[in-house]
Amino acid sequence: MLPRVVDAVVIGSGPNGLVSAIELADAGWDVLVLEAADEPGGAVRSTTDDGWVSDRFSSSYPLGVASPVLRALELEKFGLRWAYAPLAVAHLLDPDADDAPAIHPDPADTAASIGRDHPKDGDTWLRLHRDYVKIREPFLQSLLTSWPPVAPGLRLARKLGSAGELARFARFMAMPMHRMGQELFEGQRGRAILAGNAFHADAPLSGSVSGTMGWLLAMLAQDVGFPVAEGGSSSLSSALVRRAERAGALLVTGAPVTSIDVSAGKATAVRTASGEVVSVRRAVIADVSAQTLYGELLPSASIPAGLRRDLEKFEWDYPTVKLNYRLSGPIPWRAAEAREAGVIHLGGTADDLVHLSADLDTGRLPTAPFLLIGQTTKADPSRSPEGTEAVWAYSHLPRGVTDDAEAEKLAGRMDRAIERHAPGFLDLVIARDLQRPSDFIQANASLGLGALGGGTAQLHQQLIFRPTVGLGSPRTVVTGLYLGSSAIHPGPGVHGACGHLAARTALRDASLLGPLTRIPTTAALRHLQR
Repeated sequence: MLPRVVDAVVIGSGPNGLVSAIELADAGWDVLVLEAADEPGGAVRSTTDDGWVSDRFSSSYPLGVASPVLRALELEKFGLRWAYAPLAVAHLLDPDADDAPAIHPDPADTAASIGRDHPKDGDTWLRLHRDYVKIREPFLQSLLTSWPPVAPGLRLARKLGSAGELARFARFMAMPMHRMGQELFEGQRGRAILAGNAFHADAPLSGSVSGTMGWLLAMLAQDVGFPVAEGGSSSLSSALVRRAERAGALLVTGAPVTSIDVSAGKATAVRTASGEVVSVRRAVIADVSAQTLYGELLPSASIPAGLRRDLEKFEWDYPTVKLNYRLSGPIPWRAAEAREAGVIHLGGTADDLVHLSADLDTGRLPTAPFLLIGQTTKADPSRSPEGTEAVWAYSHLPRGVTDDAEAEKLAGRMDRAIERHAPGFLDLVIARDLQRPSDFIQANASLGLGALGGGTAQLHQQLIFRPTVGLGSPRTVVTGLYLGSSAIHPGPGVHGACGHLAARTALRDASLLGPLTRIPTTAALRHLQR
Protein backbone atom coordinates (compact mmCIF):
# COMPACT_ATOMS: atom_id res chain seq x y z
CA MET A 1 0.00 0.00 0.00
CA LEU A 2 1.34 3.39 -1.00
CA PRO A 3 0.74 6.53 1.07
CA ARG A 4 -2.47 8.31 0.10
CA VAL A 5 -1.05 11.82 0.33
CA VAL A 6 2.55 13.14 0.28
CA ASP A 7 4.21 16.49 -0.24
CA ALA A 8 6.01 15.31 -3.37
CA VAL A 9 6.21 12.32 -5.67
CA VAL A 10 9.40 11.72 -7.63
CA ILE A 11 8.84 9.55 -10.71
CA GLY A 12 11.96 7.51 -11.40
CA SER A 13 14.96 6.58 -9.26
CA GLY A 14 17.84 7.41 -11.56
CA PRO A 15 20.53 9.67 -10.09
CA ASN A 16 18.54 12.80 -10.92
CA GLY A 17 15.39 11.46 -9.30
CA LEU A 18 17.24 10.38 -6.17
CA VAL A 19 19.01 13.74 -5.90
CA SER A 20 15.62 15.48 -6.09
CA ALA A 21 14.22 13.19 -3.41
CA ILE A 22 17.20 13.82 -1.11
CA GLU A 23 17.04 17.59 -1.40
CA LEU A 24 13.27 17.74 -0.88
CA ALA A 25 13.44 15.35 2.08
CA ASP A 26 16.36 17.31 3.58
CA ALA A 27 14.07 20.36 3.46
CA GLY A 28 11.49 18.50 5.53
CA TRP A 29 9.14 17.40 2.76
CA ASP A 30 7.34 14.07 2.83
CA VAL A 31 8.72 12.42 -0.35
CA LEU A 32 7.72 9.26 -2.21
CA VAL A 33 9.91 7.90 -5.03
CA LEU A 34 8.14 5.55 -7.46
CA GLU A 35 10.33 3.39 -9.70
CA ALA A 36 8.92 1.28 -12.53
CA ALA A 37 11.77 -1.26 -12.50
CA ASP A 38 12.35 -3.84 -9.80
CA GLU A 39 15.66 -2.18 -8.89
CA PRO A 40 16.51 1.49 -8.36
CA GLY A 41 19.15 3.37 -10.30
CA GLY A 42 17.75 4.04 -13.75
CA ALA A 43 20.71 3.93 -16.15
CA VAL A 44 23.19 3.53 -13.29
CA ARG A 45 22.90 -0.18 -12.64
CA SER A 46 25.11 -3.25 -12.71
CA THR A 47 24.61 -6.99 -12.49
CA THR A 48 26.74 -9.62 -10.78
CA ASP A 49 26.90 -13.18 -12.01
CA ASP A 50 29.33 -15.88 -10.93
CA GLY A 51 31.99 -13.36 -9.92
CA TRP A 52 31.57 -11.13 -12.99
CA VAL A 53 30.24 -7.58 -12.61
CA SER A 54 28.73 -5.82 -15.64
CA ASP A 55 27.72 -2.15 -15.76
CA ARG A 56 24.59 -2.30 -17.89
CA PHE A 57 24.41 1.35 -18.96
CA SER A 58 26.83 4.04 -17.73
CA SER A 59 30.14 3.05 -16.20
CA SER A 60 32.84 5.75 -15.86
CA TYR A 61 32.00 8.78 -13.76
CA PRO A 62 34.33 11.78 -14.01
CA LEU A 63 31.37 14.13 -13.64
CA GLY A 64 30.13 12.08 -10.70
CA VAL A 65 33.35 12.79 -8.82
CA ALA A 66 33.61 16.44 -9.90
CA SER A 67 29.94 17.46 -9.59
CA PRO A 68 29.34 19.96 -6.77
CA VAL A 69 25.85 18.48 -6.47
CA LEU A 70 27.00 14.93 -5.76
CA ARG A 71 30.00 16.04 -3.70
CA ALA A 72 27.65 17.88 -1.34
CA LEU A 73 25.80 14.61 -0.59
CA GLU A 74 28.98 12.97 0.83
CA LEU A 75 28.06 9.61 -0.67
CA GLU A 76 31.32 8.08 0.57
CA LYS A 77 29.67 8.06 4.00
CA PHE A 78 26.97 5.82 2.53
CA GLY A 79 29.22 3.14 1.09
CA LEU A 80 30.41 4.61 -2.22
CA ARG A 81 34.05 3.96 -3.12
CA TRP A 82 35.71 5.19 -6.29
CA ALA A 83 38.22 2.97 -8.09
CA TYR A 84 40.89 4.14 -10.53
CA ALA A 85 43.00 2.50 -13.22
CA PRO A 86 46.70 3.46 -13.48
CA LEU A 87 45.89 5.68 -16.48
CA ALA A 88 42.63 7.52 -17.10
CA VAL A 89 42.45 7.42 -20.91
CA ALA A 90 44.51 6.19 -23.86
CA HIS A 91 43.66 7.07 -27.45
CA LEU A 92 44.65 4.53 -30.10
CA LEU A 93 45.75 6.12 -33.36
CA ASP A 94 47.61 3.46 -35.34
CA PRO A 95 46.92 -0.30 -35.04
CA ASP A 96 50.64 -1.02 -35.55
CA ALA A 97 51.98 1.52 -33.04
CA ASP A 98 53.45 0.38 -29.75
CA ASP A 99 52.49 3.58 -27.95
CA ALA A 100 49.50 5.93 -27.75
CA PRO A 101 48.75 9.38 -26.34
CA ALA A 102 47.33 9.02 -22.84
CA ILE A 103 46.15 11.06 -19.88
CA HIS A 104 48.32 10.19 -16.88
CA PRO A 105 47.71 11.12 -13.23
CA ASP A 106 50.55 13.68 -13.42
CA PRO A 107 49.89 16.49 -15.94
CA ALA A 108 53.61 16.57 -16.76
CA ASP A 109 53.47 12.94 -17.86
CA THR A 110 50.41 13.68 -19.97
CA ALA A 111 52.23 16.61 -21.54
CA ALA A 112 55.17 14.36 -22.39
CA SER A 113 52.81 11.84 -23.99
CA ILE A 114 50.95 14.44 -26.05
CA GLY A 115 54.11 16.34 -26.96
CA ARG A 116 56.13 13.35 -28.09
CA ASP A 117 56.13 14.44 -31.73
CA HIS A 118 55.57 18.18 -31.14
CA PRO A 119 57.05 19.37 -27.81
CA LYS A 120 55.06 22.63 -27.90
CA ASP A 121 51.88 20.55 -27.67
CA GLY A 122 52.98 19.36 -24.24
CA ASP A 123 53.38 22.97 -23.13
CA THR A 124 49.89 23.70 -24.49
CA TRP A 125 48.44 20.86 -22.42
CA LEU A 126 50.00 22.22 -19.25
CA ARG A 127 48.64 25.69 -19.99
CA LEU A 128 45.16 24.28 -20.68
CA HIS A 129 45.24 22.44 -17.38
CA ARG A 130 46.44 25.48 -15.42
CA ASP A 131 43.69 27.61 -16.97
CA TYR A 132 41.10 24.95 -16.15
CA VAL A 133 42.21 24.69 -12.52
CA LYS A 134 41.89 28.46 -12.19
CA ILE A 135 38.22 28.47 -13.21
CA ARG A 136 37.23 24.91 -12.23
CA GLU A 137 34.92 25.61 -9.29
CA PRO A 138 32.96 28.58 -10.70
CA PHE A 139 32.73 26.84 -14.09
CA LEU A 140 31.30 23.63 -12.61
CA GLN A 141 29.03 25.64 -10.34
CA SER A 142 27.76 27.60 -13.36
CA LEU A 143 27.19 24.43 -15.37
CA LEU A 144 25.64 22.24 -12.71
CA THR A 145 24.17 24.11 -9.74
CA SER A 146 21.86 26.91 -10.89
CA TRP A 147 19.69 28.05 -13.77
CA PRO A 148 20.14 30.68 -14.95
CA PRO A 149 23.69 30.63 -13.55
CA VAL A 150 23.79 34.26 -12.43
CA ALA A 151 25.84 34.12 -9.20
CA PRO A 152 28.35 31.43 -10.27
CA GLY A 153 28.55 33.08 -13.69
CA LEU A 154 29.66 36.31 -12.04
CA ARG A 155 32.28 34.42 -10.03
CA LEU A 156 33.51 32.79 -13.24
CA ALA A 157 33.76 36.19 -14.91
CA ARG A 158 35.81 37.52 -11.98
CA LYS A 159 38.18 34.55 -12.24
CA LEU A 160 38.66 35.17 -15.95
CA GLY A 161 39.50 38.79 -15.26
CA SER A 162 39.13 41.30 -18.06
CA ALA A 163 36.27 41.66 -20.49
CA GLY A 164 38.66 40.56 -23.22
CA GLU A 165 39.46 37.30 -21.46
CA LEU A 166 35.75 36.67 -20.88
CA ALA A 167 35.04 37.19 -24.58
CA ARG A 168 37.92 34.88 -25.55
CA PHE A 169 36.61 32.20 -23.19
CA ALA A 170 33.11 32.50 -24.68
CA ARG A 171 34.60 32.04 -28.16
CA PHE A 172 36.61 29.06 -26.92
CA MET A 173 33.46 27.43 -25.52
CA ALA A 174 31.57 27.96 -28.79
CA MET A 175 34.23 26.40 -31.02
CA PRO A 176 33.81 23.15 -32.92
CA MET A 177 36.12 20.48 -31.59
CA HIS A 178 37.93 20.15 -34.90
CA ARG A 179 38.78 23.84 -35.02
CA MET A 180 39.73 23.92 -31.34
CA GLY A 181 42.18 21.07 -31.86
CA GLN A 182 43.73 22.80 -34.85
CA GLU A 183 44.20 26.07 -32.97
CA LEU A 184 45.66 24.42 -29.86
CA PHE A 185 47.90 21.62 -31.15
CA GLU A 186 50.39 21.23 -33.95
CA GLY A 187 50.33 17.42 -33.95
CA GLN A 188 47.76 14.65 -34.05
CA ARG A 189 48.16 13.39 -30.49
CA GLY A 190 46.66 16.35 -28.67
CA ARG A 191 43.94 16.79 -31.27
CA ALA A 192 42.99 13.12 -30.95
CA ILE A 193 42.71 13.35 -27.16
CA LEU A 194 40.21 16.21 -27.52
CA ALA A 195 38.31 14.51 -30.33
CA GLY A 196 37.99 11.20 -28.50
CA ASN A 197 36.61 12.93 -25.43
CA ALA A 198 34.20 14.97 -27.54
CA PHE A 199 32.89 11.71 -28.98
CA HIS A 200 31.55 10.78 -25.54
CA ALA A 201 28.75 13.17 -26.51
CA ASP A 202 26.87 13.17 -29.78
CA ALA A 203 27.65 16.63 -31.14
CA PRO A 204 29.15 16.58 -34.65
CA LEU A 205 32.83 17.29 -34.23
CA SER A 206 32.64 20.13 -36.75
CA GLY A 207 29.63 21.63 -34.95
CA SER A 208 29.55 24.47 -32.42
CA VAL A 209 30.25 23.69 -28.73
CA SER A 210 31.58 20.20 -29.47
CA GLY A 211 34.95 21.61 -28.43
CA THR A 212 33.56 22.38 -24.99
CA MET A 213 32.64 18.74 -24.52
CA GLY A 214 36.04 17.47 -25.57
CA TRP A 215 37.87 20.08 -23.49
CA LEU A 216 35.78 19.50 -20.35
CA LEU A 217 36.06 15.71 -20.38
CA ALA A 218 39.78 15.87 -21.15
CA MET A 219 40.32 18.28 -18.25
CA LEU A 220 38.21 16.12 -15.94
CA ALA A 221 40.24 13.08 -16.93
CA GLN A 222 43.39 14.99 -15.94
CA ASP A 223 41.77 16.38 -12.78
CA VAL A 224 39.75 13.50 -11.29
CA GLY A 225 40.35 10.61 -13.70
CA PHE A 226 37.70 8.34 -15.17
CA PRO A 227 36.78 6.31 -12.07
CA VAL A 228 34.27 3.51 -11.71
CA ALA A 229 32.18 2.74 -8.66
CA GLU A 230 33.83 -0.05 -6.71
CA GLY A 231 31.72 -3.20 -6.97
CA GLY A 232 29.70 -1.98 -9.96
CA SER A 233 27.66 1.07 -10.95
CA SER A 234 24.81 -0.11 -8.72
CA SER A 235 27.07 0.83 -5.80
CA LEU A 236 26.63 4.48 -6.76
CA SER A 237 22.84 4.10 -6.94
CA SER A 238 22.80 2.19 -3.65
CA ALA A 239 24.68 5.01 -1.92
CA LEU A 240 22.14 7.50 -3.27
CA VAL A 241 19.28 5.30 -2.06
CA ARG A 242 20.78 5.04 1.43
CA ARG A 243 21.28 8.80 1.50
CA ALA A 244 17.65 9.35 0.42
CA GLU A 245 16.31 6.94 3.01
CA ARG A 246 18.42 8.61 5.70
CA ALA A 247 16.81 11.91 4.71
CA GLY A 248 13.38 10.32 5.14
CA ALA A 249 12.32 9.63 1.55
CA LEU A 250 10.34 6.46 0.81
CA LEU A 251 11.37 4.47 -2.29
CA VAL A 252 9.03 1.91 -3.85
CA THR A 253 10.24 -0.18 -6.81
CA GLY A 254 8.08 -2.15 -9.22
CA ALA A 255 5.56 0.70 -9.19
CA PRO A 256 5.20 2.21 -12.70
CA VAL A 257 3.41 5.54 -12.82
CA THR A 258 0.86 5.54 -15.62
CA SER A 259 -0.55 9.07 -15.39
CA ILE A 260 -0.44 12.41 -13.62
CA ASP A 261 -3.73 14.02 -12.61
CA VAL A 262 -4.07 17.71 -13.46
CA SER A 263 -6.80 19.96 -12.05
CA ALA A 264 -7.13 23.66 -12.86
CA GLY A 265 -3.66 23.59 -14.41
CA LYS A 266 -1.99 22.05 -11.35
CA ALA A 267 -0.53 18.57 -10.78
CA THR A 268 -2.64 16.99 -8.02
CA ALA A 269 -1.91 13.25 -7.99
CA VAL A 270 -0.15 10.35 -9.69
CA ARG A 271 -1.68 7.00 -10.66
CA THR A 272 0.20 3.71 -10.77
CA ALA A 273 -0.21 0.60 -12.90
CA SER A 274 -1.69 -1.22 -9.89
CA GLY A 275 -4.50 1.33 -9.70
CA GLU A 276 -3.29 3.24 -6.65
CA VAL A 277 -3.64 7.02 -6.48
CA VAL A 278 -1.22 9.19 -4.51
CA SER A 279 -2.23 12.83 -4.01
CA VAL A 280 0.46 15.50 -3.82
CA ARG A 281 0.37 18.64 -1.73
CA ARG A 282 3.27 20.43 -3.38
CA ALA A 283 5.04 18.88 -6.35
CA VAL A 284 5.61 16.08 -8.81
CA ILE A 285 9.15 15.72 -10.16
CA ALA A 286 9.51 13.51 -13.23
CA ASP A 287 12.88 11.86 -13.83
CA VAL A 288 11.69 10.57 -17.20
CA SER A 289 12.19 11.56 -20.83
CA ALA A 290 10.33 14.55 -22.20
CA GLN A 291 8.45 12.22 -24.55
CA THR A 292 7.29 10.05 -21.66
CA LEU A 293 6.15 13.01 -19.59
CA TYR A 294 4.27 14.87 -22.30
CA GLY A 295 3.32 11.93 -24.49
CA GLU A 296 2.23 9.36 -21.90
CA LEU A 297 1.82 10.69 -18.37
CA LEU A 298 -0.06 13.97 -18.83
CA PRO A 299 -3.63 14.35 -20.07
CA SER A 300 -3.52 15.63 -23.64
CA ALA A 301 -5.72 18.61 -22.78
CA SER A 302 -2.99 19.99 -20.49
CA ILE A 303 -0.36 20.10 -23.27
CA PRO A 304 -0.39 23.19 -25.52
CA ALA A 305 -0.47 22.49 -29.24
CA GLY A 306 2.81 24.34 -29.79
CA LEU A 307 4.61 22.18 -27.27
CA ARG A 308 3.24 19.05 -28.89
CA ARG A 309 4.47 20.23 -32.30
CA ASP A 310 7.91 21.13 -30.92
CA LEU A 311 8.34 17.73 -29.33
CA GLU A 312 7.80 16.10 -32.71
CA LYS A 313 11.11 17.75 -33.69
CA PHE A 314 12.94 16.53 -30.58
CA GLU A 315 16.26 14.97 -31.54
CA TRP A 316 17.63 11.98 -29.68
CA ASP A 317 21.34 11.34 -29.40
CA TYR A 318 23.01 8.52 -31.30
CA PRO A 319 21.63 5.00 -30.68
CA THR A 320 24.07 2.94 -28.64
CA VAL A 321 25.39 -0.56 -29.23
CA LYS A 322 27.27 -2.02 -26.28
CA LEU A 323 29.30 -5.21 -25.97
CA ASN A 324 30.13 -6.71 -22.58
CA TYR A 325 33.05 -9.14 -22.66
CA ARG A 326 34.27 -11.75 -20.22
CA LEU A 327 37.92 -12.36 -21.06
CA SER A 328 40.30 -15.06 -19.87
CA GLY A 329 43.07 -12.45 -19.56
CA PRO A 330 43.99 -8.83 -20.29
CA ILE A 331 43.56 -7.53 -23.83
CA PRO A 332 46.96 -7.83 -25.59
CA TRP A 333 47.09 -4.27 -26.86
CA ARG A 334 50.09 -3.37 -29.01
CA ALA A 335 50.17 0.10 -27.42
CA ALA A 336 51.69 -0.09 -23.95
CA GLU A 337 49.50 2.73 -22.55
CA ALA A 338 46.32 0.85 -23.45
CA ARG A 339 47.34 -2.00 -21.17
CA GLU A 340 47.04 0.33 -18.16
CA ALA A 341 44.13 2.58 -19.11
CA GLY A 342 40.70 2.36 -17.57
CA VAL A 343 39.12 3.93 -20.67
CA ILE A 344 40.31 3.56 -24.26
CA HIS A 345 39.30 5.58 -27.30
CA LEU A 346 39.69 3.59 -30.49
CA GLY A 347 39.02 5.44 -33.70
CA GLY A 348 42.02 7.11 -35.28
CA THR A 349 42.95 10.76 -35.74
CA ALA A 350 40.77 13.80 -35.16
CA ASP A 351 40.27 14.04 -38.93
CA ASP A 352 39.16 10.40 -39.00
CA LEU A 353 36.62 11.11 -36.28
CA VAL A 354 35.21 14.10 -38.14
CA HIS A 355 34.52 11.84 -41.13
CA LEU A 356 33.03 9.21 -38.84
CA SER A 357 30.80 11.84 -37.21
CA ALA A 358 29.55 12.84 -40.66
CA ASP A 359 28.67 9.20 -41.38
CA LEU A 360 26.56 9.02 -38.22
CA ASP A 361 24.73 12.23 -39.11
CA THR A 362 24.02 11.18 -42.69
CA GLY A 363 22.75 7.67 -42.05
CA ARG A 364 25.85 5.66 -42.96
CA LEU A 365 27.07 2.83 -40.75
CA PRO A 366 30.82 3.48 -40.25
CA THR A 367 33.10 0.80 -41.64
CA ALA A 368 35.68 1.69 -38.96
CA PRO A 369 33.59 2.73 -35.92
CA PHE A 370 34.74 4.77 -32.96
CA LEU A 371 34.82 2.64 -29.80
CA LEU A 372 34.72 3.78 -26.22
CA ILE A 373 36.14 0.89 -24.20
CA GLY A 374 36.03 0.39 -20.44
CA GLN A 375 38.58 -1.98 -18.88
CA THR A 376 36.80 -2.08 -15.53
CA THR A 377 38.96 -4.77 -13.96
CA LYS A 378 41.99 -2.45 -14.42
CA ALA A 379 40.37 -0.05 -11.95
CA ASP A 380 38.43 -2.48 -9.77
CA PRO A 381 39.75 -6.06 -9.47
CA SER A 382 36.44 -7.14 -7.90
CA ARG A 383 34.83 -6.90 -11.36
CA SER A 384 36.02 -10.35 -12.47
CA PRO A 385 37.68 -13.55 -11.14
CA GLU A 386 41.41 -13.38 -10.56
CA GLY A 387 43.45 -13.39 -13.76
CA THR A 388 40.47 -12.47 -15.95
CA GLU A 389 39.18 -9.16 -17.28
CA ALA A 390 35.71 -7.60 -17.47
CA VAL A 391 35.58 -5.19 -20.41
CA TRP A 392 32.81 -3.30 -22.15
CA ALA A 393 32.85 -1.46 -25.46
CA TYR A 394 30.24 0.77 -26.94
CA SER A 395 29.76 2.48 -30.26
CA HIS A 396 26.98 4.27 -32.10
CA LEU A 397 24.62 3.59 -34.95
CA PRO A 398 23.66 6.48 -37.24
CA ARG A 399 21.06 8.78 -35.77
CA GLY A 400 17.62 7.20 -36.07
CA VAL A 401 18.90 3.72 -37.03
CA THR A 402 17.88 1.29 -34.29
CA ASP A 403 17.14 -2.09 -35.87
CA ASP A 404 18.72 -5.24 -34.47
CA ALA A 405 20.29 -6.27 -37.79
CA GLU A 406 22.35 -3.07 -38.02
CA ALA A 407 23.30 -3.43 -34.37
CA GLU A 408 24.60 -6.94 -35.03
CA LYS A 409 26.57 -5.71 -38.02
CA LEU A 410 28.13 -2.90 -35.99
CA ALA A 411 28.98 -5.30 -33.15
CA GLY A 412 30.94 -7.48 -35.58
CA ARG A 413 32.91 -4.46 -36.73
CA MET A 414 33.60 -3.57 -33.09
CA ASP A 415 35.07 -7.04 -32.46
CA ARG A 416 37.32 -6.72 -35.48
CA ALA A 417 38.42 -3.19 -34.57
CA ILE A 418 39.73 -4.38 -31.20
CA GLU A 419 41.42 -7.37 -32.81
CA ARG A 420 43.30 -5.07 -35.20
CA HIS A 421 44.81 -3.17 -32.29
CA ALA A 422 45.24 -6.24 -30.10
CA PRO A 423 45.90 -9.42 -32.11
CA GLY A 424 44.71 -12.44 -30.17
CA PHE A 425 41.88 -10.56 -28.42
CA LEU A 426 39.11 -12.73 -29.85
CA ASP A 427 40.84 -15.87 -28.54
CA LEU A 428 40.39 -14.52 -24.98
CA VAL A 429 36.62 -14.10 -25.18
CA ILE A 430 34.85 -16.41 -22.71
CA ALA A 431 31.46 -14.75 -23.17
CA ARG A 432 30.12 -11.86 -25.23
CA ASP A 433 26.88 -10.08 -24.34
CA LEU A 434 25.39 -7.64 -26.86
CA GLN A 435 23.07 -4.80 -25.85
CA ARG A 436 21.19 -3.37 -28.83
CA PRO A 437 19.08 -0.19 -28.85
CA SER A 438 16.00 -2.36 -28.46
CA ASP A 439 17.52 -3.91 -25.33
CA PHE A 440 18.18 -0.49 -23.81
CA ILE A 441 14.63 0.64 -24.51
CA GLN A 442 13.19 -2.53 -23.00
CA ALA A 443 15.32 -2.12 -19.87
CA ASN A 444 14.62 1.60 -19.43
CA ALA A 445 11.77 3.35 -21.22
CA SER A 446 13.51 6.74 -20.87
CA LEU A 447 16.30 5.66 -23.23
CA GLY A 448 14.38 6.56 -26.37
CA LEU A 449 15.70 4.95 -29.58
CA GLY A 450 18.50 3.41 -27.51
CA ALA A 451 20.00 6.84 -26.78
CA LEU A 452 21.72 7.15 -23.40
CA GLY A 453 21.94 10.95 -23.20
CA GLY A 454 18.30 11.97 -22.96
CA GLY A 455 18.49 13.84 -26.27
CA THR A 456 21.20 15.38 -28.38
CA ALA A 457 23.55 17.79 -26.58
CA GLN A 458 24.00 19.99 -29.64
CA LEU A 459 23.49 23.73 -29.19
CA HIS A 460 20.04 23.76 -30.78
CA GLN A 461 18.82 21.49 -27.96
CA GLN A 462 20.67 22.93 -24.99
CA LEU A 463 20.11 25.78 -22.52
CA ILE A 464 16.68 27.38 -23.16
CA PHE A 465 16.14 25.03 -26.11
CA ARG A 466 16.10 21.86 -23.99
CA PRO A 467 13.87 19.93 -24.51
CA THR A 468 12.08 22.59 -26.59
CA VAL A 469 12.16 26.35 -26.99
CA GLY A 470 11.65 28.06 -23.65
CA LEU A 471 11.78 24.96 -21.45
CA GLY A 472 15.40 24.85 -20.26
CA SER A 473 14.04 25.30 -16.75
CA PRO A 474 12.64 22.37 -14.76
CA ARG A 475 9.26 24.16 -14.74
CA THR A 476 6.60 22.86 -17.08
CA VAL A 477 3.31 24.24 -18.36
CA VAL A 478 1.62 22.49 -15.42
CA THR A 479 1.92 24.17 -12.03
CA GLY A 480 3.66 21.97 -9.47
CA LEU A 481 5.09 19.63 -12.12
CA TYR A 482 8.83 19.67 -12.80
CA LEU A 483 10.93 17.81 -15.34
CA GLY A 484 14.03 16.62 -13.47
CA SER A 485 15.78 14.36 -15.98
CA SER A 486 18.58 14.78 -18.53
CA ALA A 487 15.89 16.14 -20.86
CA ILE A 488 16.54 19.57 -19.27
CA HIS A 489 19.66 21.69 -18.89
CA PRO A 490 22.49 20.76 -18.44
CA GLY A 491 21.61 17.42 -20.03
CA PRO A 492 23.59 14.16 -20.25
CA GLY A 493 25.95 12.83 -17.61
CA VAL A 494 25.80 11.35 -14.13
CA HIS A 495 26.10 14.59 -12.19
CA GLY A 496 22.72 14.96 -10.47
CA ALA A 497 22.36 18.54 -11.70
CA CYS A 498 18.99 18.09 -13.43
CA GLY A 499 17.45 16.61 -10.29
CA HIS A 500 19.07 19.30 -8.15
CA LEU A 501 17.64 22.07 -10.32
CA ALA A 502 14.17 20.51 -10.24
CA ALA A 503 14.18 20.20 -6.44
CA ARG A 504 15.59 23.69 -5.99
CA THR A 505 12.88 25.16 -8.25
CA ALA A 506 10.11 23.22 -6.48
CA LEU A 507 11.32 24.42 -3.08
CA ARG A 508 11.51 28.02 -4.27
CA ASP A 509 8.04 27.86 -5.85
CA ALA A 510 6.56 26.47 -2.61
CA SER A 511 8.05 29.30 -0.51
CA LEU A 512 6.14 32.41 0.53
CA LEU A 513 7.74 34.40 -2.27
CA GLY A 514 7.46 31.57 -4.76
CA PRO A 515 4.37 32.86 -6.58
CA LEU A 516 6.29 35.99 -7.58
CA THR A 517 8.43 33.90 -9.96
CA ARG A 518 6.28 30.81 -10.48
CA ILE A 519 3.09 32.44 -11.72
CA PRO A 520 4.59 34.72 -14.41
CA THR A 521 7.05 32.03 -15.55
CA THR A 522 4.37 29.38 -15.96
CA ALA A 523 2.09 31.86 -17.74
CA ALA A 524 4.93 32.80 -20.10
CA LEU A 525 5.62 29.15 -20.89
CA ARG A 526 1.96 28.50 -21.67
CA HIS A 527 1.85 31.56 -23.91
CA LEU A 528 5.07 30.60 -25.70
CA GLN A 529 3.83 27.07 -26.39
CA ARG A 530 0.31 27.90 -27.60
